[in-house]
Amino acid sequence: MSVKVGMVSLGCSKNRVDSEVLLGILRDNGYEIVSEPAEADYVFVNTCGFIEPAKEESIDAIFEMAEYKKTGRLKKLFVTGCLAQRYADALYDEIPEVDGFMGVSDYERTIEMLKKAEEGEKPVFTCDGERFLDTQRVLTTPPYTAYVKISDGCDNKCTYCAIPLIRGAYRSRPYEDILSECRQLVHSGVKELVFIAQDTSRYGNDFEEKTLLLPKLLKEASEIEGVEWVRVLYCYPDTVTDELLETIRDNPKICPYLDLPLQHIDDAMLKRMNRRGSSEHIKSILRKVRSYGVFVRSTMIVGFPGETNEQFETLLDFIKEFRFDRLGAFTYSPEEGTPAAEFEDQIDEDVKQMRLDQLMLLQQEISFESNKARIGKTAKVLIEGFEDGCCIGRSPLEAPEIDGVIKIETDLELQAGTFVTVRITDCDAYDLMGVIEK
Repeated sequence: MSVKVGMVSLGCSKNRVDSEVLLGILRDNGYEIVSEPAEADYVFVNTCGFIEPAKEESIDAIFEMAEYKKTGRLKKLFVTGCLAQRYADALYDEIPEVDGFMGVSDYERTIEMLKKAEEGEKPVFTCDGERFLDTQRVLTTPPYTAYVKISDGCDNKCTYCAIPLIRGAYRSRPYEDILSECRQLVHSGVKELVFIAQDTSRYGNDFEEKTLLLPKLLKEASEIEGVEWVRVLYCYPDTVTDELLETIRDNPKICPYLDLPLQHIDDAMLKRMNRRGSSEHIKSILRKVRSYGVFVRSTMIVGFPGETNEQFETLLDFIKEFRFDRLGAFTYSPEEGTPAAEFEDQIDEDVKQMRLDQLMLLQQEISFESNKARIGKTAKVLIEGFEDGCCIGRSPLEAPEIDGVIKIETDLELQAGTFVTVRITDCDAYDLMGVIEK
């Protein structure tokens, strides 16, 4: 009888790809993958360690899974990912229920870890080694959408961010390996490819030629027979080139959507965060992106150490001026080992939360106005399911999991993964409503 294995994957889409690689290794070695942890003999918790709430969620998930050793059939519990990479030694002592730890660069040792655990050892693998494995993933997304990781690590050294401490220096994935995976995914039924990394727009700059290759990669991926959409997330402002914008504009299969996490706009804040580029430089890039007809999503941090009321107001004014189509925000979280965690002028948590609420209330109004401007227009929509009497879908302007959806009133039984043309008829602050265009 085969051993049944379950997975709890937490955090970002990059972490999800790691989970899918891990599941592929397990499947290819004869383990049976089950969707319910309660039914598993072994459970993996792939953790996030980006900010404090994510760490807390990961710890809670580990303890929750450990309960199945008492109430279910669980025999072995393994912790992988970012939290294991940074804190394996502490977790080893504090959570004895865990039977093994594996960091972000050790997935090729998965079977070795299982064998050691089965022999009564408690292995800890947290080296800084290779990050790209040539293995068939087990997709945990719907079968028509897949994330494709094009690089790992980061060299930006933002003062608030622990990613370089966890995932190491920036390294682009081999070009042909990415395209090969894209072809395999599309051949298996995937219609939407979503390119991800800590810094996608830098892709290829660490190769010998020192060339930004994202435009070429997007173009070639869009030419794969059967692909409908190619989307890119997590770009850095100063590597968004004219060539990239022209590639997005000129190819109907590349979604006219750019994710540009900016974090702040005040020059003093940008310098403290060790972000490249001045406020004027960032604004000039945004104006250029808009001139190409590209939808913009961004992310901001509020309550960074030393942020004054005036600097926060500068951020609000910037958001009012540029009116982002999509905008997320989070409060600053001091991360161990980062320079900003040692800054003396930390902001009170209540002040952080008040600023976050104020910013998101402003963005809610902007998002509503942005959505209202789409009423009467038509869009190609990917159907994802059925909910509350409506079909649910997304257009090229809605990224999976992070953006709103389009709710379609129809009597037709539309299958998930199919495309229809929808005329937008109404909206709220985050979602759109529409009907099938005859």
